[in-house]
Amino acid sequence: MKKGRLEAFSDGVLAIIITIMVLELKVPHGDHLEDLLPLWPVLFSYVLSFIYVGIYWNNHHHLMHSIEEIDGRSMWANLHLLFWLSLIPVTTAWMGENHFGAWPVFMYGLVLLASAIAYYLLVQALTCGAHKNEHLRQVIGKDIKGKISPVLYLAGMGLAFVNVWLACAMYVIVAAMWVIPDTRIEKNPTKQK
Repeated sequence: MKKGRLEAFSDGVLAIIITIMVLELKVPHGDHLEDLLPLWPVLFSYVLSFIYVGIYWNNHHHLMHSIEEIDGRSMWANLHLLFWLSLIPVTTAWMGENHFGAWPVFMYGLVLLASAIAYYLLVQALTCGAHKNEHLRQVIGKDIKGKISPVLYLAGMGLAFVNVWLACAMYVIVAAMWVIPDTRIEKNPTKQK
């Protein structure tokens, strides 16, 4: 099956997710620079979430360009990923509007964790089978960042009830790890026919 439709649909969903997030930003009441200060929690959560959606879009793009075929399992795995990513605007708004309360920060981490697991499952769906997307399987290798990320998300979720800023630091660390596209895939483009 051709991968173009899956890639186009995913790009559209991710664009809508970003649009929904930006619509949550409200215009400050007043015309002075200090009128922006009350909006900092919403703005910070937006910036962090925008970076996360951008990371997923970028890595999804590289992932799709490194494969040769998709099947029904891959399509469902992709929808699973998009489902979790579509919850980012809700948890982003909840976290920002409630000034990083423990439960919103915990739920934000839970959505990030579920998104990471869904991405892992997408990669597995794309590489399972005897010779299915063999190139991608070889390039992915040990996937150290993919194994460290869930651990940091879990740490952040636990820290949400101890210190929300340490929890957020865990989420920022994971974003910093992934902000550069996956070089394993970038350095080894597929040899497509």
